Amino acid sequence: MEAFFAEYKTLIIFLHVLSAVVWVGGMIAMRYAAHPSFLEIESPQKRLERIADALGKLFYIVAPFVVILLLSAILMIKGYSLSQSELKIFAYAKEALWSVMFLNLTLMILRRNKGKKALQKGDFVLAKNQLEMIGKYMVPLNIVLGIVAIFLGTFLSNNLS
Repeated sequence: MEAFFAEYKTLIIFLHVLSAVVWVGGMIAMRYAAHPSFLEIESPQKRLERIADALGKLFYIVAPFVVILLLSAILMIKGYSLSQSELKIFAYAKEALWSVMFLNLTLMILRRNKGKKALQKGDFVLAKNQLEMIGKYMVPLNIVLGIVAIFLGTFLSNNLS
């Protein structure tokens, strides 16, 4: 694994950073650019439909990058032998943050899908309850966790040989 990492190190790190940027950047764009615009839509039904559609597109875009992030993280942990280094606590903390983010993303996808189905059935109260939590709490949580994970990654890369 270390030889593979050494040969493809630049590409692996690039894909890792790109994946973090797409995932966290996508959430920031959705929460602080798109979401306020959605709230200006006067029709509650249309607003919820637009939010559900935009979230679906965001999740579709970020899903492959989440997988790439995981795979590249494993390659870097093995390639840098982080599990045996004095920096392992930082690597494990970063892994934990991305794991919580992944779990939160999974829950967001489930809530979005339930909200979308509720919209199709005309249950706007259920749809609002499902979608509102995503924008108010779940996306901001992942943004904060992602920024901290990116900082930890920067710290680690600055302290690796």
